[in-house]
Formats: sequence, structure tokens, C-alpha cells
Amino acid sequence: MTDAQLFEEQFEQLVTELTEKDFTDPVLADALNRLREVLQYNAPGGKRNRGLSVIGSLREFVPPSELSHDAVQRALLVGWCIELLQAFFLVADDIMDASVTRRGQPCWYKKTSFQTELGQALDLMTAPPNKIDLNRFTMERYKAIVKYKTAFYSFYLPVAAAMYMAGIDSDVEHRNAKTILLEMGEFFQIQDDYLDCYGDPAITGKIGTDIQDNKCSWLVVTALGVMTPEQREQLQACYGCHDDESVERVKALYATLEIPSRYRQHEEESYQRLLKLIECHAQNLPHAVFLNFAKKIYKRNK
Repeated sequence: MTDAQLFEEQFEQLVTELTEKDFTDPVLADALNRLREVLQYNAPGGKRNRGLSVIGSLREFVPPSELSHDAVQRALLVGWCIELLQAFFLVADDIMDASVTRRGQPCWYKKTSFQTELGQALDLMTAPPNKIDLNRFTMERYKAIVKYKTAFYSFYLPVAAAMYMAGIDSDVEHRNAKTILLEMGEFFQIQDDYLDCYGDPAITGKIGTDIQDNKCSWLVVTALGVMTPEQREQLQACYGCHDDESVERVKALYATLEIPSRYRQHEEESYQRLLKLIECHAQNLPHAVFLNFAKKIYKRNK
């Protein structure tokens, strides 16, 4: 079986473990059925990059002759722990953004009519209506958001877990891996920002709302760095608005400022920079660990 097939099989075992094994009290039946529904609705359907990176990285760190069945099972389980963490973040993100679809199906909170004051509060804190402050949209702030929101858990965490499982606990090697993987995480998030605006919802499985939600995305930060004062006034008037006309005006500004072309140039430059980082910082680590990651995300469309 391939790692992807093993990973899927492990999920079914995990769901059974969490919802059936050792739970015989009938009083728990409703709660356990609900847990099964939550897991099966929100965990499957993604690209599995984070979870599969644990076993994929472990196979690069440990020779096949030394990799036991138990070690493989542990790697698959740790991978699913990271995927479940990702699923939790996505559910929270959908509530904050008031998103409609995720992975080609209605968002979980929409399906369950979970529109509580918590979700509304999170949405207000993330994107306060009528309080658009473009001065806060700086590249420095953007990089900080990306680093702590995406890069650590999506890229460094899976590989770090595999490194520890392979007995690689040197601070130097972990710093080297982190240098590469945090850069890769930034590259990935910039792609996400681009796909939110220009991606095909039929492929991405999500309708982009970063403009409407007043998000500090790479697109708006880059646009702010090259626009005229007059264009900034236009952006100020339209960014964070939910009507279609305002959204289209922002996209028209992006087109005038050649943001898609700037993105393609940045993507190529970032990829070449990643290759140099791998060459420089992975001298004692298998290059394939990082190259496999880079190849998965380079020029992706979802």
C-alpha cells in the first residue's frame, strides 16, 4: 500500500478508536455519534500535505531496513493529530470569515447552523466593520501573521515530529530545518492569498472572501506598496466592503497594478530562494524532505 492509502486506513482506525473502543455506556451514544460525524465531515477531503509529510519525512530520515511497522503506525497517527489540528483551525477560520464552502461542501458551522455570539465576536475581532485601517497592512505585519498562523504548524511541525521520531534532536539541525520550512510556509500562504482572489472555486473548494473580510493579505500589502495616493483612496473606500461592486473595484485596482504578474514573479523568485536555502541549511539532512514539500506547492492551483 502507498503512504496515502495507509494514511486513509489509519483514519478509519482512529475514528473507531475514538468513538467505539472501550465505550459501552449507552448514555454516551449520542455524544460519540456526534464526535464521529464531526471527524468524518471535517477531517477528510483536504490535500493531506501536513499529515503525509510526517511519514514521508520519516522515510527520508530512517533507512527502510530500520523502519519498523510500529514506527510507521506512530508516524501515521502523529500525522493525523496534525490534520485534526488543521481541521480545527479551518472550522474556526470559516466562522471568523463567515465562509460558505470548504473543500467543496458547506462549511461545518453552516451545516450545523452554528451562528453563535462566539462566532460573531471572532468575526468582529478579525475584521471590524467600518474600521478599515490600511496603515496596519505592512509587509512586516503580514510576515508575522504568516509565521505564527501558518508556517509553524503547517510546515515545521510535521517535519520536526518526524525528526524527533528518527532520533534527530540536535538544536542546530532543528534550527536549520526551521529556517527552510518557515520560508516555505510564507511561500505557501502567499499562494493561498493569490488563490483566494484568483483561484477557481470549483478547484479550490472555497469561495474567496479576503477582500470582503478586510484581510491583511499579500495582495493588498503589495498593492499598497506601489499605488498612488489616489488609488489608495479608492482602496480605502472599497476594501472590507461586501457588495460586489466594491470587490470588483478592488480587483480592478489589482489588475491596474499588475498584481497577478507581480505574484508570478514572486513565486518564481521564492522557489529559487527555497532551493538555495535547502542547499545551504540541509547539509546534514536529506534534501528530499524539503524538496518533496517544495514540489508539492510550487505552482499549485488549490
